[in-house]
Amino acid sequence: MPRRGLVAGPDLEYFQRRYFTPAEVAQHNRPEDLWVSYLGRVYDLTSLAQEYKGNLLLKPIVEVAGQDISHWFDPKTKDIRKHIDPLTGCLRYCTPRGRFVHVPPQLPCSDWANDFGKPWWQGSYYEVGRLSAKTRSIRIINTLTSQEHTLEVGVLESIWEILHRYLPYNAHAASYTWKYEGKNLNMDFTLEENGIRDEEEEFDYLNMDGTLHTPAILLYFNDDLTEL
Repeated sequence: MPRRGLVAGPDLEYFQRRYFTPAEVAQHNRPEDLWVSYLGRVYDLTSLAQEYKGNLLLKPIVEVAGQDISHWFDPKTKDIRKHIDPLTGCLRYCTPRGRFVHVPPQLPCSDWANDFGKPWWQGSYYEVGRLSAKTRSIRIINTLTSQEHTLEVGVLESIWEILHRYLPYNAHAASYTWKYEGKNLNMDFTLEENGIRDEEEEFDYLNMDGTLHTPAILLYFNDDLTEL
């Protein structure tokens, strides 16, 4: 028997989110829980921080935990920005905060281990998802309990992904029919694709507070108590 009972859709126990907001990345700002974002992607560097715990080369990374560090990178090569070293005249990585993990030393050094394979910023080993370039607010109202929650979501997230965000407030969220203005939502579509327009720019143009009119999705309970 499928775990989701009468409700069609992905198995949310193994559901992988595609997008994370800057506010979510900012919450992971400690060495024991360290995320950064760059060039539109989000990376979990916690295991890297644990591997190099106590190493001074980790300091520049810890200092930017939870932040976007796209300015460290050349968007064309997707590598750390480079410059001509005034001491050696060689092309080297530009590290204004100081040399960090996997960046070679300025001069030849016998105690530098370069057997780590690819540098942490190359490849997708630490990648956990994409950074939402634009976010918006949406209200979710449970018509059974009258509880209301406002979520910040990425504009490219599907309704399934928004449902996944909502699970901490309602573990049975997948057992509800999701509607907007009386119409069932297509759970594979984004808010905009479901006709829920983002009117933030119009409110700004009119000098109005957009938070006073946040669209609301209404949840109607089905007869299926889905445990996730």
